[in-house]
Amino acid sequence: MTIQWFPGHMTKARRQIQDKLKLIDVAIELLDARVPLSSRNPMIDDILQAKPRLIVLNKADLADPRATDRWISFFSARGHACMAVDSSSGTGVSGILSRVQDLLRDQLARRAAKGVKPRAVRGLIVGIPNVGKSTLINRLAGRSIAATGDRPGITKGQQWIKAGPGLELLDTPGILWPKFEDQEVGYRLATVGTIREEILNVEDIAFFALRILSDRYWEALAARFGLEEAPDDPDDTGEIVSLMEEIGRTRGALRSGGLVDLEKVSGIVLRELRAGKLGRLTLEEPPAQ
Repeated sequence: MTIQWFPGHMTKARRQIQDKLKLIDVAIELLDARVPLSSRNPMIDDILQAKPRLIVLNKADLADPRATDRWISFFSARGHACMAVDSSSGTGVSGILSRVQDLLRDQLARRAAKGVKPRAVRGLIVGIPNVGKSTLINRLAGRSIAATGDRPGITKGQQWIKAGPGLELLDTPGILWPKFEDQEVGYRLATVGTIREEILNVEDIAFFALRILSDRYWEALAARFGLEEAPDDPDDTGEIVSLMEEIGRTRGALRSGGLVDLEKVSGIVLRELRAGKLGRLTLEEPPAQ
């Protein structure tokens, strides 16, 4: 399956971001902690140019905390300020302002030395769809301002929002890239719900997810679905199909005649994974340093 998605509003969003850069002090790049590299738009470096940047790993409550630590080390080793938060519960969010101020410490000092009147730091929140940008803004602002939802494509325009004392944020629509050169990037994003399901084959995505889970998180998978024996080879198609059929039987996802409904099984697996019912999972590891 080839995953391509670049709606017109995303092209417009990229242009709008570039037009606003001269007004911005710092960019907050929001990634999904379960798929940090896959949820990082490869065009973002070109779009943001040399702007100071804070990388925020969101939805950390759903990610494997040990893997999150490794990702923070990975980005830090490459010169990026990085932290993990859960914008839904607010965990870690209060630390964002202080991290932003640290990034801009020299810049703010130069302004003060020139006698420039202090003003709020202007931040730009960027990220692909459905990584939680609007939820984070609402959490920072302490009230519901930006539209939120559990599907991509909620934010359609741009708006300045006061996010507590000393910080103003510009929310932007998510930007995906035209085509995933590495198809596994598309599968990872689909697994965590970033890409609209109507353009996907749900069985393909669930198959991909089960291949990773049976390899890295077998105990969690077995406990959730009452499974007994791990596949000898997670890359073996037949073994993963057998696993899906076993899940279907334990959950009663059967068609007439007792055949397992693989589409229904796929929906069950993906819904429960995304809701965190299989535990805290991370679907990719940092590349070798």
